[in-house]
Amino acid sequence: MRTPMKLPAERAHTPLRLYTGTALASSGVVIGEYSTSFSLACRTLPGPVRRDIAGIYALVRVADEIVDGTARAAGLDDRAVRRALDGYEAAVDRALETGFSTDLVVHGFADVARRHGFGRELTEPFFASMRADLEVAEHDGASLEDYIYGSAEVVGLMCLEVFTDMPGTRAQTPEQREMLRSTARRLGAAFQKVNFLRDLGADHDQLGRTYLPGADPAHLTEDRKAALLADLDADLDAAVPGILALDRRARRAVSMAHGLFTELARRIERVPARELSTRRVSVPTAVKLQIAARAIADTEVTA
Repeated sequence: MRTPMKLPAERAHTPLRLYTGTALASSGVVIGEYSTSFSLACRTLPGPVRRDIAGIYALVRVADEIVDGTARAAGLDDRAVRRALDGYEAAVDRALETGFSTDLVVHGFADVARRHGFGRELTEPFFASMRADLEVAEHDGASLEDYIYGSAEVVGLMCLEVFTDMPGTRAQTPEQREMLRSTARRLGAAFQKVNFLRDLGADHDQLGRTYLPGADPAHLTEDRKAALLADLDADLDAAVPGILALDRRARRAVSMAHGLFTELARRIERVPARELSTRRVSVPTAVKLQIAARAIADTEVTA
């Protein structure tokens, strides 16, 4: 069974500890500014686990910003954006190898990855998907499958490595670990598919991308929307056994995120297909809080 990396005792009280703590604190700022839903769910996690999940999220968020328009808004042309993404991946690779980066987000991520035992086997497909955002305007079934794996499923696997190191997670046998990996991938895929539908218009009109085959905003039908929702609902349902096998504190947070995205999918379902590209569906704060309270209550009952 994988064992998390431990810092040598002589390094435990060096300036590295302060630097790393500052790096992970900066990642917490990123998740707080960019995602109210994930930030809300993460607040229920124990402090060290919350910091590690934020360390993963922040790296993913910065890479998204490189390819999703922020770099271009700063004046970078297409070649410069590509160089920025390549440079970011190279910085991550160096940090995974050495345990240090001058970039606080990269340094925090590398600390999380090295302690929890994952690395380039997950970052390489992630950056491949980010690179696809610069090269692929319209996906087919095969390219979409690869894209979702790299952009979302591997993020679920990274988070799972953190949760697996919590004492209450049931991951003692190879069968349990494989179930957890499979369900983490399904949950990550479901979240990404919800995002595709929610951001249908912005992705097409502002970024020039059509992720879902047959879901061009001008041609999306009710039947196609229903099929896409049924597919992501199957992913959400398939993720439940893995959520239930997590440490209670992680289960509470992941159940909350699952509930928030399920509610978002239901709200998308109620929007006519012809209007979906012009309306960005969201979950009101009051409803988010109700979902959070329900996840907390349900976790206490099943503890």
